[in-house]
Amino acid sequence: MELTKYKLGDIADISVGFPFESERFNENGIGIRLVRGMNVSERTLRFGDESRWWSDITDNLEAYFLKENDIVIGMDGSKVGKNFALIKQTDLPLLLVQRVACVRAKKGIDQHYIWHYVSSPRFIEYVNTIKTGSAIPHISGKQIGEFPIFVPPLPEQKKIASVLSALDDKIALNKKMNQKLEAMAKRLYDYWFVQFDFPDKNGHSYKTTGGPMTYNPTLKREIPVGWEVKNVNDVTTSVRGVSYSSDDEKSKTDSNVVQILRGNNISGSRFVFDSNDVFVSSDLVAEEQKISKFDIVMTMSSGSKEHVGKSALALYDMPHSFGAFCSKFTPNEEAGYFIDCYLHSEIFIKYIRQTCSGTGINNLTKGHFDKSLFAWPTEDILKAFNEKVSAIYEQRGVIEREIIRLTALRDKLLPLLMNGQVEVG
Repeated sequence: MELTKYKLGDIADISVGFPFESERFNENGIGIRLVRGMNVSERTLRFGDESRWWSDITDNLEAYFLKENDIVIGMDGSKVGKNFALIKQTDLPLLLVQRVACVRAKKGIDQHYIWHYVSSPRFIEYVNTIKTGSAIPHISGKQIGEFPIFVPPLPEQKKIASVLSALDDKIALNKKMNQKLEAMAKRLYDYWFVQFDFPDKNGHSYKTTGGPMTYNPTLKREIPVGWEVKNVNDVTTSVRGVSYSSDDEKSKTDSNVVQILRGNNISGSRFVFDSNDVFVSSDLVAEEQKISKFDIVMTMSSGSKEHVGKSALALYDMPHSFGAFCSKFTPNEEAGYFIDCYLHSEIFIKYIRQTCSGTGINNLTKGHFDKSLFAWPTEDILKAFNEKVSAIYEQRGVIEREIIRLTALRDKLLPLLMNGQVEVG
């Protein structure tokens, strides 16, 4: 397959965002949503609490409206070169803010081919060689335009993009399925253990149909008769991660290595992996530092209170360990599903935000979890809940392993296709 070398700026229009006045942003959803650097994560857009809107729409902003399939690239931060996303129709309308670049293919070039090239390790490696700034690494639109890219004729571009996009679509579908399954478990948890409308012995909603309640002075609310008040430490055991030096680090391809999970390996309620993951010899990892099914890994220290306290449940036995800024919580028998749901509940998240209300590095210790209180159900209710959600969690585990397999396949195929080592028939 014939490949021609270009600079990205030769085959795509590259623009940077408008310098909006941040003091005029609004958080109430009025106007057009903005894409700022913090909204661009690894292969995805991230909004939520970081959403901001601009309500003063003027003619000079026309060039900054994003379109479907535009590629946006974050230009600042510790993950510069890794934070990029493909705009979907469902994301629109969006306005581009300064320090975020937009890449849009010129005529005769397939936009999705550029997307897969930018999302390859080549772009990350390129950025690592040209980024400037030590405290806050950054790149410029001009530097993005200098990125070397090898391009086959348009029909081959489309074939390559089609294969890789099919894998991307399947991975995205699996992630969406797992999000729905997770939401199902959370709704059941809320219904049973926050609203106390679990089914009684007759199958009726307990609290709604007048199930006996009693006021609990510790929680300052009524809870079902016979229930207790417990905290995270009562129903789990925890182990803090350990530090490994740079001399301990090994290559992913070395034999007998273990990946060390860190805070950036936890996103939402799942584990994520990237090219900067750390591996050490398994001989250095103590037995208590290994992760088994139902173990929960939590970020215990972070410069951002938005990240401290985030956790993920091991849905299967994992060949991983965890670093010094994380802890592993092992739930007591029958407590795993309950605790996982609790740790992602609004009640727990609010507690963490209040605990980490200071400035600087936010730290959690084992003692903080003595104060994370909840109503603890009777044995029969907990058993019934586990039976209800176990199939949900098992299916999540199956899908999660499929995501990992497909991601590895895509990442293996991508450079081979881009180099012309593998051709699409």
